[in-house]
Amino acid sequence: MKKEEESFSLTVGSSYLIRSLDAKDKPLKTSGKFRGFASLGQETGVTIELDESHGEDQGKLRIIPLQVILSLDILSEEKKEEKVEKKPDTLYFG
Repeated sequence: MKKEEESFSLTVGSSYLIRSLDAKDKPLKTSGKFRGFASLGQETGVTIELDESHGEDQGKLRIIPLQVILSLDILSEEKKEEKVEKKPDTLYFG
């Protein structure tokens, strides 16, 4: 029996560890809370609020372009808000 596949999306407030390309020999590690996506010209990036592992940079925002991300580890997940479709309060009779 095949397990049902779940779709995945980044959720605001969740904590992630991202490894991305850097000018040095080893990947740049960024850990913190996901704050959303950002446009960088014609590119898109993820915005991370840096956690305490970044020392004096804690609380600063880092935008990482999607095309340089090597891996993304989920450290903790916030629950997704389920959208409830509201029915209109009025009816139209033609």
